[in-house]
Amino acid sequence: MQVVGYETAASPDEEAALLLAEGDGGVERRALTPGDELAYRLGDRHCAGTIHDGGHVPCDDADAPYCDAHSSTWVCARCTGTCLKDEMDCYEEHAVYLAAFAPDIFKIGVTRSWRLDTRLREQGADRAAHLRTVSNGRIAREIEAELAADLTDRVRVPEKIAGLGRPVDADDWQAVLADLDHVETFEFDYGLDLQSQPVEETLASGTIRGVKGRVLVLDTGGSTYAVDLRDLVGHELESGTVERNLQSSLGAFGE
Repeated sequence: MQVVGYETAASPDEEAALLLAEGDGGVERRALTPGDELAYRLGDRHCAGTIHDGGHVPCDDADAPYCDAHSSTWVCARCTGTCLKDEMDCYEEHAVYLAAFAPDIFKIGVTRSWRLDTRLREQGADRAAHLRTVSNGRIAREIEAELAADLTDRVRVPEKIAGLGRPVDADDWQAVLADLDHVETFEFDYGLDLQSQPVEETLASGTIRGVKGRVLVLDTGGSTYAVDLRDLVGHELESGTVERNLQSSLGAFGE
């Protein structure tokens, strides 16, 4: 069995999941329900192949999570208002937003307006503000590029993990918002109830505490761990619990 993908929770009523492929080409959706137990050991890692028409097409290439043949680049993510496609096709209404990640990272971004709440949850934002709605993606990307001169447009997963269990700095958040017109604001609670900062690890065994964006939080051996779901993609899984020593999360916040 191989981890061939994952799904984030698009709304409070949905659950994140691992996508697991068996040798027969079938794909199982393993929901990451808080309170459930995961009991897998990580085996060899290789390309996760692709999922096509609901079935898994495997690949034995050693590159993981995906080899060159199964990697794709979303050109819209690099757009700054000058279309990188042969022909512009983002004519839907778009929202420009500001997302906050604890304690003090503020990211500018754009998405189709009907996906705003979903996009913020996919990223694991702690707070957010809807800044503007515009008629198409080109205009939205131009605004994003302008605002990105002062605000970041990218947040790495380790930075998000470093903020787990911490609140957004309210003073910094209000100071940033004071300089930006906005339509509405959001606050998100992922139900993690953390008392200390989890240790960043790659494992698939323990009690599921919850999922924030693409970060899975697990309790095992008296400590709490944060796992980037993308780091699991490509791994072969075996039944059983982790067999190696793990760093304890006790006192992770320090002074």
